[in-house]
Amino acid sequence: MSNLEVIILAAGFGTRMKSSKSKVLFKLCGREMICHILQKSYEITDNVSVILSHQFDEIKKIILKNFPKTKIYKQDIEKFPGTAGALLGVEFNAKKTLVVCGDMPLIKTTELLRLAAGDADINLSVFEAKNPFGYGRVIIKNGEIQKIVEQKDANESEKAVNSVNAGCYCFKTEVLKQILPMIKNENSQKEFYLTDTIEIAKNMGLKCNAVMVDEQNFMGINDKFALSIAENIMQDEIKENLMKQGVLMRLPHTIYIDCNAKFIGECELQENVSIIGNCVIENSIIKSSSVIENSVIRNSDIGPMAHIRPDCEICGTHIGNFVELKKAKVNDIKAGHLSYLGDCEIDSGTNIGCGTITCNYDGKKKYKTIIGKNVFIGSDTQLVAPVKIEDDVLIAAGTTVTSDVPKGSLAISRTKQENKKEFFYKFFRSE
Repeated sequence: MSNLEVIILAAGFGTRMKSSKSKVLFKLCGREMICHILQKSYEITDNVSVILSHQFDEIKKIILKNFPKTKIYKQDIEKFPGTAGALLGVEFNAKKTLVVCGDMPLIKTTELLRLAAGDADINLSVFEAKNPFGYGRVIIKNGEIQKIVEQKDANESEKAVNSVNAGCYCFKTEVLKQILPMIKNENSQKEFYLTDTIEIAKNMGLKCNAVMVDEQNFMGINDKFALSIAENIMQDEIKENLMKQGVLMRLPHTIYIDCNAKFIGECELQENVSIIGNCVIENSIIKSSSVIENSVIRNSDIGPMAHIRPDCEICGTHIGNFVELKKAKVNDIKAGHLSYLGDCEIDSGTNIGCGTITCNYDGKKKYKTIIGKNVFIGSDTQLVAPVKIEDDVLIAAGTTVTSDVPKGSLAISRTKQENKKEFFYKFFRSE
């Protein structure tokens, strides 16, 4: 038997999100809400369970994809609704059981460990609310909980208390197994509530301790406004950590960085940059209003206003303004402006002229463009894939390349220019 099991409650409908998507699948900083909580849980134990009901299959799929060792239970919402009802049927297998909410993505590992510490029969997370109105008040004496009083039942002195229930509990498992069958649904909602465990435990003479936690970290996400607040908080934490590790940011409050992104060496991010997905940025500058998605950037400068779409590998390269890359592997090249480079490989010393396009899609399939070393591509060139440009090639401006170009060649496909003398005057005299 392990020392600690974490159980995450995620069976709710999340109706206030006003969405067909489950609340716990909404993302913050690139990761599902439930996955943030699972990550923190696995940092303190390898014994983690999740209670689901609404959209059971969709949530289970995401959980097991990211955390395959997680045990999944399905709550019988019809017969046993509520937070205590969620635990009925769980096969407890640890000395202590830590119960956390599935909509608290800002929760910290240190606070989970504090909740799990000590020898009390029940530890309850409690915070000092700035405005406690509407919360159940936690009446505490010498660190031990005396009772929880709901707002409507509180007297004036109890209403003045700012200590409120944060919603997470740690039980001695044997105590929890004793108390669960004693919880009744004799309330207006006809639900089984974990809050009732405190009153039952006190009547049994058991010890119930309050563990003070940070209100912000235990913030529950109930609607999309709260989701935006939590994501801003998480973004601030991500950017603060990165800047302390040496990443330079200009106007950091305008920058978005995915929680899965990695930075190596000396990097700079200018204003309005978005780093999305599993990116690796190493010794590079990402200039104003550029977007990087699921790509690797090394020893390069990108932007301003460039778009690096997924699956790019960019090394030792200058990518200028209004250049878009997708599934591009480029090494030591220059693409200064207004170009699309998709499904391609481009080798060192190559210069991509303004307006160059790799025509990679024929309406049915995507095709690849291979460009060798020391290739000079003139402006307004179309490279119709599949096509291979070998080393040391010059492509004239305005050319449409439809076949492979051998090493050392000039490729040109312009029509011959014709100048008609005096045509300007003839044309306008005819009006």
